[in-house]
Amino acid sequence: MSFRLHEIATAQAAASAARDSTPLPDVPTQPTTVAETGLTMGFLTDLIAKVIYFTGAITGQRLEEVTKLPFLGVIDKILEFLKLEEFTDIIGADGGFSERSFQYIITNKGRLKVNEILERSQYAGPAPVTLDQYLEMCKRQQIGDMVIDQAAIRKAFDHIIVNERMLDKIGPAANSARSLFLYGPPGNGKTTIAEGISNMLGGYVIIPYAIEIDGQIIKFYDPLNHQIVKQHEVGHAESSTPFGGPTAGTRTVVTFPDARWLVCQRPRVVVGGELSLEQLELVFDPGSKVYEAPFQFKANGGIFLIDDFGRQKCRPQDLLNRWIVPLEKKVDFLALQTGKKIQVPFDVLIIFSTNLNPKDLVDDAFLRRIRHKIEVPNPSPAEFRSIFQLVCKGKKIPYSDEGLRHLLQEHYMKVGRDLRACHPRDLCDQILDEAKYRNLPPSMSKELIDRACEAYFVKLG
Repeated sequence: MSFRLHEIATAQAAASAARDSTPLPDVPTQPTTVAETGLTMGFLTDLIAKVIYFTGAITGQRLEEVTKLPFLGVIDKILEFLKLEEFTDIIGADGGFSERSFQYIITNKGRLKVNEILERSQYAGPAPVTLDQYLEMCKRQQIGDMVIDQAAIRKAFDHIIVNERMLDKIGPAANSARSLFLYGPPGNGKTTIAEGISNMLGGYVIIPYAIEIDGQIIKFYDPLNHQIVKQHEVGHAESSTPFGGPTAGTRTVVTFPDARWLVCQRPRVVVGGELSLEQLELVFDPGSKVYEAPFQFKANGGIFLIDDFGRQKCRPQDLLNRWIVPLEKKVDFLALQTGKKIQVPFDVLIIFSTNLNPKDLVDDAFLRRIRHKIEVPNPSPAEFRSIFQLVCKGKKIPYSDEGLRHLLQEHYMKVGRDLRACHPRDLCDQILDEAKYRNLPPSMSKELIDRACEAYFVKLG
């Protein structure tokens, strides 16, 4: 069986080290013209005007940092148009003589224009990528392309006690990159198993700050669910012969990555009892007139864990019906406020984890759509002992077989209590608390065990 340790950070560090040894994927090169951004001149003009308006006074260099667009070839062309239309003005330079250092402000005429723009959208952040550009990127980094072998499985779970039979179930489930149903009593490590699978998903994904569809903005990057691994600040030098002949010589051309994209670890999005059906659709903010991507959309290329399944605000049947098409077709359909439906990838290993009886939650028709079902039962006495030994070692408590026999006989067998994989960790924490209060060295003495159990377990009935 498995359980969560306070030292789980060790496993996460190992997973991070494995990812660090994986080559970073190639981010698309920086656009050199407005056309290469995939966005229209009108959209970019509106975006730049809003950024200047909200900032008050801003340099071309700062505009480049905020919008993630290159100054040369894109921003400078937009500023030239805004200046020509008398929507902006230059009030000086900020410590330099290049166009990048010029400070731009919105004119009175420009304010009227910006107020009109804000009626449509108040978004003024990093420039988005188009939906087509995002879809093309998804094809390059599908989660199903990964292969996880037995060695990788055992390495990912070597910090916890998991029997071989369980590992042989987890491996194929992770390789399926489709769906997994974890069920069993609480406290036996279902969430830890999901985290272990997530740590095995090596490599990285490239995601955008935002996505543009018909002039509408969907905010995609979420710092809570997307962990950036590297900011691309340097270019890649490439040799070229621009003049066509071998005698013409070569020159070095420096190309920069498109800063609208981020390299992140494969996402692990976890939701619990707070999940509602509305959070699985595009969330429209009527104030800013901007959409927020739903959880499963943000999880593309990684794991989407629905913890405590069956305890959500909506009926389990309604939640399950929401996944019928994505599970079968590997695509999801989202609706804009205009009524337009967009098709997006559902490239996610979705994990349902529950402490409730599956018969009370799902029917056979839905279970057929779930690729893998894994029961996580209570640990055997031998496994419970191994867990206790491992926890005691981690918490620097001298392990005692005599103390464990007393614990099992007095606090499990006599009262008919089931073993749980989380109990060793929790009881050892109680022992540490009791020993610290009494100024005693921590140990598995009968006195400390009895006090720990009295404080930890609740007497029902």
